[in-house]
Amino acid sequence: MKKSVKLTQYSTGGGCGCKINPIELDKIISGIKTQNEFRGLIVGNKTSDDASVFNLGRGKLLIQTTDFFMPIVDDPYTFGKIAAANAISDIYAMGAKPLMANAILGFPIDKLPASVANSILKGAVDVCEKVNIPLAGGHSIKTSEPIFGLSVTGTCSEKNLKTNSNAKPNDVIYITKPLGVGILASALKKEKLNKQGLKILIENTTKANTEGQIIGKLKYVNSMTDITGFGLLGHLTEMCKGAGIGAELYSEKIPVIAEIWEYIEQKIIPGNTALNWENVKKIVKNIPENLIEVLNDPQTNGGLMISVDSNRESDFEILCKKRSISIYKIGKFVNKKEINIIS
Repeated sequence: MKKSVKLTQYSTGGGCGCKINPIELDKIISGIKTQNEFRGLIVGNKTSDDASVFNLGRGKLLIQTTDFFMPIVDDPYTFGKIAAANAISDIYAMGAKPLMANAILGFPIDKLPASVANSILKGAVDVCEKVNIPLAGGHSIKTSEPIFGLSVTGTCSEKNLKTNSNAKPNDVIYITKPLGVGILASALKKEKLNKQGLKILIENTTKANTEGQIIGKLKYVNSMTDITGFGLLGHLTEMCKGAGIGAELYSEKIPVIAEIWEYIEQKIIPGNTALNWENVKKIVKNIPENLIEVLNDPQTNGGLMISVDSNRESDFEILCKKRSISIYKIGKFVNKKEINIIS
């Protein structure tokens, strides 16, 4: 019987935990500014947003993103699904509609058969078809580790665009997925993850955040992003810095995948967790020790984080219930320059 391939054994990292940490990334992009060079560029690299945005005129915007990483699961087909959903979710995080995708494939063809890469692409195609876009083409190179992702193009009306830098004081903060997939992925790589944990990992990471397009049409939603490799606190910090405000989080309201606690006890923590914490700890106050790993856990295709006008909180919750959109109210934005955790 042919032995099945375990992709995570061929990679040093996995999922959005592969991201270069924010401190080093700042050094890399220091001085690289494009925001003022092209009049039509609405969103560039100034605010660390989920995608770039270019004004096509007459109220229509072009949305562009690129996202790729090393395997977070062993099965090639599932890896393709996760990588595709993760990239497409960046378009939805802007309140936009995806139009097409191109594949980015780095593959160790001397170590793994072409059939493995074929399975990765099949997974990506299935996710693309589910959101009704073509996987139109792509590019491949030979690498020492498997790498896969997508470049995705979308469109959005100017009035529906959601950036990560427009939150207002007193806005309510919601997220759409529980935290912890980075810890589950680390447990998988160490061959410690049980069947239930694997099921939860796959369910969370293969679902594209399609609800972003619905939420983008709501005028009372002021800002939106998705939670990925920098963890909840890292992406919340980006929202706060972009808007020049702070936030309060209610520790008991933050949704956590129940299965992760046993792995935290075993010290199974993604390598980037500590780096994520190092990046934000100066502005985070009163964080319970047991939440440091959770709130800095690098999420792969994590949920949306949404800033909602407090006067329309009830309207938002009613709409989400009607549209079967899972939401968790975890805090609010405040007129300060810190993130305070309230127990």
